[in-house]
Amino acid sequence: MMMRRLTFLVMFVSLSVIGSLIKIPFTIGSIALDSAPAVVAAFLLGPTAAALVACIGHIVSALFGGFPLGPFHLLIACEMAALLYIVGLLIKKGWLVRSYICFFVGNACIAPLPFVWIISPAFVLSIFPSLAFATAVNLAIAVVVSKALQRVWGERHA
Repeated sequence: MMMRRLTFLVMFVSLSVIGSLIKIPFTIGSIALDSAPAVVAAFLLGPTAAALVACIGHIVSALFGGFPLGPFHLLIACEMAALLYIVGLLIKKGWLVRSYICFFVGNACIAPLPFVWIISPAFVLSIFPSLAFATAVNLAIAVVVSKALQRVWGERHA
């Protein structure tokens, strides 16, 4: 059982790395489709695995984007890990819709807030459209995949 979880974890990290190569071409180069696998990992593997996938996914996305925010990407990776941990806890309680709302609001609206003081309010306003769009796309992918997995998982374990 442990080997199966590890295999899934590696698969989701790999999918996150692949998603990090699919950039949302609006503002900074680290906004990508790297968090959808983390949301699915929260659904399948739980909060800790989701946090790990999200953290690694963001760091790799920033790496491929040229680290446009420099060391602040470590802050973003920690934010992503914390957010996906919370999303994983909500999913574990069976609160799927609440977890998806939490992911969208947390990623698109709350996570950028430190940058109001670190960089400027104008920066946060300029990245909001691309961040909200990328979050919505990541979430849509995760919801579709999670629903499909739920059907398959339910059929296997029924």
